[in-house]
Amino acid sequence: MATTSTGQFRSERKDYGSRVFGLFSGLATLLIMAILAILLGNVFYHGWGTISWRFITGGTEAGMFDAAHAGVFPMVFGTAALVILMSIFVLPMGVITAIYLTEYARANSLTTRVIRGAVNNLAGVPSIVFGLFGVGFFINFVGQGMDGILYPGKPEPIWGKPALIWSSLTLAILTLPVVIVATEEALRAIPQGLREASLALGASKLETIVRIVVPQAAPGILTGAILAVSRGAGEVAPIMFTGAAYYMAELPKSLTDQFMELGYHVYVLSTQSPNIEQTRPILFGTVIVLLVLTFALNLVAIFVRMHMRRKLRSIS
Repeated sequence: MATTSTGQFRSERKDYGSRVFGLFSGLATLLIMAILAILLGNVFYHGWGTISWRFITGGTEAGMFDAAHAGVFPMVFGTAALVILMSIFVLPMGVITAIYLTEYARANSLTTRVIRGAVNNLAGVPSIVFGLFGVGFFINFVGQGMDGILYPGKPEPIWGKPALIWSSLTLAILTLPVVIVATEEALRAIPQGLREASLALGASKLETIVRIVVPQAAPGILTGAILAVSRGAGEVAPIMFTGAAYYMAELPKSLTDQFMELGYHVYVLSTQSPNIEQTRPILFGTVIVLLVLTFALNLVAIFVRMHMRRKLRSIS
């Protein structure tokens, strides 16, 4: 009898603790949502009046700090080009690395431990360090080396200077851990029975990975791409040294040109403006455009992921 009473008392205490924990979790979630709503509300309140077709499609010919004439189209173009190129570079590297770690590498081998340690350390490196790495490796080593081989004796550098391609590669390395971790989780979620069935039917391991495992894991891989786009579009420090320009009269025409970017433009408006009150509407308007562009790029990936999930459900 005493044992039964003690068991009931412990059960009630556990339920009470779960309710308290659930209450605190809900309050924490509401607090986070409230802070997000306040931040977005403040940005849209101060910047919505600046948003117009002229502001979105206009350039900087009439002045960067003139609220009546300034536009952000060069920054929108540069940000979109940067994120698209970054995704093209980071997705193949991240997916191939995740496939090796999940499907080929032995879990306790020295090589696997070294790679996982490198990925974990890479995720914790400050973004400014990636910018300095991009200058030292991509511009000074790779770019200048290419100029020495392809254009010997040419006084003006072609590749050995800040450019769109170097900023994209720097951001690709910055977001590489995000893609690797998300892809690994997606690959592990694929039932082992699918692999065994494919191998039993005579397919090779490579054919099984390419035709069975990766298509099934594609929605999870796209989740990693969405996270990478979200982080890459908002980073400023890595591109300050590797390609972003303070001012450009024209759009970039090649991978070796510099570019204007929305995040860096926000930094310029908030730190370099001769009259901060005059440029405040441009600042908040640029932030709104950056948020909308980031959400739009994410929505494209989300719709593609939803389409893939529907296709996989219809097949299964």
